[in-house]
Amino acid sequence: MAKSTFVYVVYIRATPERIWIALLDGEFTRQYWAGENVSDWKIGSAWEHRRTEAMGSVAVIGEVMEAVAPIRLVLTWADPADRGNRSHYSRVAFDLKALGDMVELSVTHSDLEGTTAMAAKVIQGWPRVLSSLKSLLETGRALETWACS
Repeated sequence: MAKSTFVYVVYIRATPERIWIALLDGEFTRQYWAGENVSDWKIGSAWEHRRTEAMGSVAVIGEVMEAVAPIRLVLTWADPADRGNRSHYSRVAFDLKALGDMVELSVTHSDLEGTTAMAAKVIQGWPRVLSSLKSLLETGRALETWACS
């Protein structure tokens, strides 16, 4: 099956350090992403995205591949059902670039398997998640991103 890449870029009026914390800290992710990212964020460590509304059920699993605060985070990404099948894992890279009083946040989600349910979730999900993150950091209020699902 052919693999694809999805790229989304957003500009946020914040510092790279603030965005870095917002990507990793559960207090932040619960506000804009309807779940908590859990890891010690060391290279080789596991990470999970746990849903808030489903009392901690795991929505995504992976491994920390690269973590260079506050400029680059790379994770593998998979459905928990694919835990034992690395061929179904994709990869997501968060790149932060300071531009004056704002940051260019690029999310590159690669190795997506064509028309799978995970690919569809990624393509629909990243714009919602990142728009909500931007709103939270710039206005103090996240978007109700999943209300229209």
